[in-house]
Amino acid sequence: MSRGWVRLQAVAVSGSVAEGLMLSVLPWIAATITSDPRQLSLVNVVGQAPWLVFSLFAGVLIDRVRRSAVLASAYLVQGCAALALAVAGVTGSLSLPLLVVVAFVVTSAQVLGDGATGALVPEVVEPDRLATANTRLILIDRGVVQFVVPPVAGFLVAFGLGTPAWAAFAAAAVALVFVRGLRSAPATPSTEHPLRDIAEGLRFLVGTRLLLSITVAVALGSFAASAAMAMFVLYVKELLKLGSVGYGVMLAVAAAGWVASSFVVSRVVDRLGYAWSMRLGQVGMVVTMVLYAVLPPWAWAIGVVSFAQSAVVMVWNVCSQSSRQRFTPPALLGRVLTSHRALAWGLTPLGALAGGFVAAGFGLRSVWVMATLIQVGALVTAWRGLSPQAFRDAELVAGNR
Repeated sequence: MSRGWVRLQAVAVSGSVAEGLMLSVLPWIAATITSDPRQLSLVNVVGQAPWLVFSLFAGVLIDRVRRSAVLASAYLVQGCAALALAVAGVTGSLSLPLLVVVAFVVTSAQVLGDGATGALVPEVVEPDRLATANTRLILIDRGVVQFVVPPVAGFLVAFGLGTPAWAAFAAAAVALVFVRGLRSAPATPSTEHPLRDIAEGLRFLVGTRLLLSITVAVALGSFAASAAMAMFVLYVKELLKLGSVGYGVMLAVAAAGWVASSFVVSRVVDRLGYAWSMRLGQVGMVVTMVLYAVLPPWAWAIGVVSFAQSAVVMVWNVCSQSSRQRFTPPALLGRVLTSHRALAWGLTPLGALAGGFVAAGFGLRSVWVMATLIQVGALVTAWRGLSPQAFRDAELVAGNR
């Protein structure tokens, strides 16, 4: 195990604590200010916007600047956002406009951090360990850290709405300390206009059929998931009748699905292959969306569904990220990773907005009905474009490059 890989995991742990605290507490603070679904969705809409408006330029930065420096910048920005929210909590100046700005800044830092981390992975692990490494990082980001962080955030809120932000500020500072010791390859010099660099990454992503199919499926799934997550706080608060700690526990139960899945995902992929793992993952996402829409408001049942949904999403995400790393040339990797996120996650603000308006007009459960229909489109895309033969063709092209 290389020293760089160990340090990258340490950065991921501390950085994800900061990110998890902020993302857990923002919806709850917003719900204490307003119960209007449209206003709540606005925090999610603006918070998700950087994936659309910033990702492409972030990719150029990741490919043209030393990647460890980009990662450090991400956690510096995240720490500043946490400090602003913490001070607002102490001074009693929390407001919806402030939450919107903080959500935008936190996600902007996430765009940089996730892109730089993904591009660093092939530098510190061997190609045949990509799936295992990505499983570990996803486990850190969505499993172990967020399994602990959401209930802690709910507990800290009892001491003041800004208290979790102080903890997030400290965690971001720790991440910066670890990044300082992380070494990455020198940046690739370029005299091209940034827009030409962006176009090069986009052309490769769109021109590689398998990667394009993954991106389209993720785009549809992200729209559906964003609509559901934007309203999940109201689902928990109004349908399940749970408080802030209960909300944190529900998020932790979902994160537990990531943890459990991480122990078997490599074996699942080895036995089924990338194609069938991803296809069946999409089937699982459709089924769980249906269950959210039709189950009675039993907290334990919704917890089981959240657990199962996270487990199948874990398998999909490991295969998705590993595929881009396997089939993309190193010099293009930052731009391809962020181009994927711009195209695939760019619909999340619209999903959050749609979730708010559908909930306001037709009720909370109708959001999950809409999400199910959209997720079916993702399933069809995955089934048609991610066949075993498509993966064999992609491996052949990559081997001849």
